[in-house]
Amino acid sequence: MIKFLKAAIRGVKAELAAGESGWVTLSATDALSAGGYASHAGKSVSPKTAMEVSAVWDCVRKTSEVVSTLPASLYERQADGSKVRIDNDLSDILTRAPNTSQTATEFWEGGTAQTVLRGNGYSERLLIKDRLVGLRPLFNVTPKRLPGGGFSYRVVDRGKSYEMPASKVFHLRGFGPGDGLGMSAIAYGANSIGAALAADETAGSVFSNMMMAAAVLESDQGLSSDQRDQLQEMLSTFVGSKKAGKTLVLEAGLKHRAVQMNPEDAQLLETRQFGVEDVCRWFGVPPIVIGHAPKGQTMWGSGVEAIMLSWLTLGINPLLKRIEARIAKDLIPPSKRGKWVFEWNREGMLQMDSKAKGEFLSKMGSSGTMTANERRSKLNLPPHDDPAADSLTAQSALVPLEDLGKDKT
Repeated sequence: MIKFLKAAIRGVKAELAAGESGWVTLSATDALSAGGYASHAGKSVSPKTAMEVSAVWDCVRKTSEVVSTLPASLYERQADGSKVRIDNDLSDILTRAPNTSQTATEFWEGGTAQTVLRGNGYSERLLIKDRLVGLRPLFNVTPKRLPGGGFSYRVVDRGKSYEMPASKVFHLRGFGPGDGLGMSAIAYGANSIGAALAADETAGSVFSNMMMAAAVLESDQGLSSDQRDQLQEMLSTFVGSKKAGKTLVLEAGLKHRAVQMNPEDAQLLETRQFGVEDVCRWFGVPPIVIGHAPKGQTMWGSGVEAIMLSWLTLGINPLLKRIEARIAKDLIPPSKRGKWVFEWNREGMLQMDSKAKGEFLSKMGSSGTMTANERRSKLNLPPHDDPAADSLTAQSALVPLEDLGKDKT
């Protein structure tokens, strides 16, 4: 109780300080557990402990890997409304090497993971005068709301604390209420993630004792104190999963009766299964994506394909749009805004589905949308030399009978 009161007092002081200085700090509940958020299950939930839950790990991993591995390009809008891919310093930073130690895939994977897990991802804009020359990930960042709007950022790096203006920080925001900050999934989902942590700990404890919650030895004879100690020492050699299968020899009328805990009766398995589904809700990832099939659902079939399409539409695409909009606002030079557009190619999500990609390319060809060579480029195939391969084609229908078989050329 004393610890609770002290933590609450620290939290109140933090909130008062935030009201005076504008720094966005932890609340009294958050202060209950150093470096994390308190949960009803008694487990402290921080980015590190949350990632120890397999469901959290896979939700964050799958989302960030899908985003970071999609092909992306910087385009310039033309007068006729079309877009032409351009290759310059900015496109090199965004699609190849944002800094000297990371590839673009690694950079966007980390930034997406931070945004999905914490609600906000931060990177330093590396500038030479006003020209952007790179992006470097930032950690241990606390945003400060400025009186006139916008933010300043306090960064703790290698034991030093310093403040950075918004002009030097590329700030990715996740889902939020519109106040300029994303909402942390681990902060708001602390109770769900804490319950999953507690269930994992309980399961580990149970399995470490070979599912044996307790056992009794029965005898019609009385044992002396020394005999009980000897018996307890002997039984200790049979405890633990690595000692399973050893044969216990009893004498002097002793009878062994095990009291075995049934995990289904204890609802431990159901609790852990529900924990997976509950965690998935917080991260907007269908359980099937991380290899968890609810009761009555298979891992294959058209139903799973529909679920995957729903995830890409409702989960991945909004995240892509959010990042694209932030790049357009903060990284594209003011003189080029509205002309330069950074986009991820959503078609990349079809790469592993040959049937869906085949149907897509077929429709693009029969509708006069893409030439044969444009479709071949999507398959990384060389273009045809035939000039007809650069012509748009369309599938005709309802041709008059008298025109059947006639050459219209």
